[in-house]
Amino acid sequence: MNSVSWFVDVFLHIDKFLTQIVNQYGAWTYAILFIVIFIETGLVICPFLPGDSLLFAAGAIAAHSGSELNIWLLVFLIIIAAVLGDTINYWIGREIGQSLEKHNRLQRLINQEKMAKAEEFFNKYGGFAIFLGRFAPFIRTFIPFIAGASRMHYPFFLLYNILGGVVWTLAGLMAGFFFGQIPFIKDHFSMMMLLIVFVSLLPVILVMIKNLFKGKQID
Repeated sequence: MNSVSWFVDVFLHIDKFLTQIVNQYGAWTYAILFIVIFIETGLVICPFLPGDSLLFAAGAIAAHSGSELNIWLLVFLIIIAAVLGDTINYWIGREIGQSLEKHNRLQRLINQEKMAKAEEFFNKYGGFAIFLGRFAPFIRTFIPFIAGASRMHYPFFLLYNILGGVVWTLAGLMAGFFFGQIPFIKDHFSMMMLLIVFVSLLPVILVMIKNLFKGKQID
């Protein structure tokens, strides 16, 4: 199985994958989840990590009676990981964002198409993009970097960063905690993961469609 097939398999069956991790590593699962969320939000080269589906699966597992995972400890740790990751990403963007073309190796690792979409999203919504972007896979990894590169005032960024981190974490974990044990959802977990991604990307898709129609009207 190549790396792409493995990643797709993990994404579609992330509940089983995470259950194996919990059974094998116990309390160390907290550290693993913390690191994954931190890397997804903190490193601009890792937008592909499945943050939304991971939160839903973790919440669903925490709902099990006798589970190794405590939902409130998860909430606390994931909020810290998400806020800290975005903060690091912001400062990376502030340091090298305006001279990215000078860092050829890093530039090659960054998805330029996704970066351009995130920049368009940021320019449209300004500071509120920090909050909204948290709910958009791929884009959320680039928004803090762009905010730093544009020299957004840090306290202003931090406010939206914390708000977005808290709401995103609570929404993902609690959705899994309260709905992840419903028989239909358990039996169709792969479909739910795809639905989560679609719903997360919907605001971005709508913005792109709106801009497309605007462009046609101008022509």
